[in-house]
Amino acid sequence: MATSLYIRNRWSLDGLRGRPQAALWSDNFGTVDTSTYTNPISGGSTTLQLAVPDGTEYTNFLILSDHNRSELDFRKNRIENRQRTINGTMRSYHVADKLQISFSWDNLPSRSFNKDPMFAASGVSNVQDLQDYTMDGGAGGVELLDWYENHNGAFWMLLAYDKYNEFEGEDRYDYLGQYNQLLQVYFTSFDYTVVKRGARNHDLWNINVSLEEA
Repeated sequence: MATSLYIRNRWSLDGLRGRPQAALWSDNFGTVDTSTYTNPISGGSTTLQLAVPDGTEYTNFLILSDHNRSELDFRKNRIENRQRTINGTMRSYHVADKLQISFSWDNLPSRSFNKDPMFAASGVSNVQDLQDYTMDGGAGGVELLDWYENHNGAFWMLLAYDKYNEFEGEDRYDYLGQYNQLLQVYFTSFDYTVVKRGARNHDLWNINVSLEEA
């Protein structure tokens, strides 16, 4: 099982140190693990209650890369029964609001590393001469495609962006360092283009993904 230490050590994008990649896909709901994170720049400490997926990366969960990723596009689909009454006013029976989410990558490397990273329980790899092709070590094109081909049903998506209203209390503004939204989703579409074939290391892909909340 992955731990909060594993997940935090996989957040390796220098420009957003201490914040996770925008999205993670998982087979399962996972657990919430409480841990203390020390900012390597400021030295300050923060206690996080981090959602942690069960299992092994690339098999049970996939950390998506922010490498050349587009904006996260959210569209709400309001499910309701709406009709006008005899006096002309509108009445509605609201069932639920469901999200449709889409994003894409341009020139995403087809693989995240030059070889199997074989991450330890700490989320750190000790493989010699390991090179990361995606800028944050997140999933490359083939890994995304493999996830799509093996998930024709629902799965979980963890999202990290500023949505402080998901939390309560005076400290609700202090949750940028963790995932703040958990959704069960289905794939609506998955399109990819092999833009450029590399020599001996990797190709470059364009990928478009759309998902719909279950």
